[in-house]
Amino acid sequence: MIALPNLQTRKLGSLEVSAIGLGCMGLSGGYGTPKNKEETIALLHAAVDRGITFFDTAEIYGPYINEERVGEALEPFRDRVVIATKFGFKLRTDGWPGWTGLDSRPEHLREVADASLKRLRVEAIDLFYQHRVDPDVPIEDVAGAVKELIAAGKVRHFGLSEAAPATIRRAHAVQPVAVLQSEYSLWYRKPEAEVLPLLEELGIGFVPYSPLGKGFLTGTVGAATKLNGADSRRTLPRFTPEARQANQGLVDLLVKIGNRKKATPAQLSLAWLLAQKPWIVPIPGTTQLERIEENIGAAELELTPEDLREIEAAAAKIAIVGARLPEKLEELTNR
Repeated sequence: MIALPNLQTRKLGSLEVSAIGLGCMGLSGGYGTPKNKEETIALLHAAVDRGITFFDTAEIYGPYINEERVGEALEPFRDRVVIATKFGFKLRTDGWPGWTGLDSRPEHLREVADASLKRLRVEAIDLFYQHRVDPDVPIEDVAGAVKELIAAGKVRHFGLSEAAPATIRRAHAVQPVAVLQSEYSLWYRKPEAEVLPLLEELGIGFVPYSPLGKGFLTGTVGAATKLNGADSRRTLPRFTPEARQANQGLVDLLVKIGNRKKATPAQLSLAWLLAQKPWIVPIPGTTQLERIEENIGAAELELTPEDLREIEAAAAKIAIVGARLPEKLEELTNR
């Protein structure tokens, strides 16, 4: 495994963050039994010690508990870290999923910002994403409300998640969008066609979530892997045993090339993302320190043009089986 680097930084708009961030959703559930408070705080402290400065949370994760724990854990490092959180759902706390619909009305957005500030224990939210585009609220109204929060000193940067190119452009005309967060990896490449060119044109940074295919691209989730009842991947078409078996060829490719590069499949997957654009910062999530260290190692893995061509040519021959999301959730994206 590649040694831990002195983790380099990248620019997301005018935000400077570590080249590898940490997606915090799984710390409070979604992939099985969550960590307790003490374990969560210890893990986040260890991530900072190893050079990670970019942490991603949301009010919906938990709901609420994820922001609370991230805020408590990172309070001692406030001057060293960038914390991103999200708004835009109608929340519930009495079961899974923790939401009943979308709500990006400006008045609700302002309420969420004030509540998130308290949970995160910060004076200003570094990066405030609209979690999903709300078709009932014009994006100009959303961007305008965030612009007011920025003017009031409560928010520093505006972000969007899973937004369509036209929506990004409309929002950017009202309040510059610093970052777009959407799914992107070797097994989900839809952003390449229209989104990445637009982001490059407008100077917007890109944060791929699920950069390791929700764990599949690490090579640790095979067709025979049992997903427990608390694991949300059980609801994903791409994670049926049949789909996992059909998609194993992509993991085999990563293992083959990774062995030659002395890297794990996860490191190769993240290095591939980093090689696509200098303004891309993936946020792999994990609850294990050894995985954080493994992911950080991807920043030291240099892929040559020949490596990238080999990956591209081989991946192009692999047809990925299964939708990434259930139909109801897919409807919330690319609006």
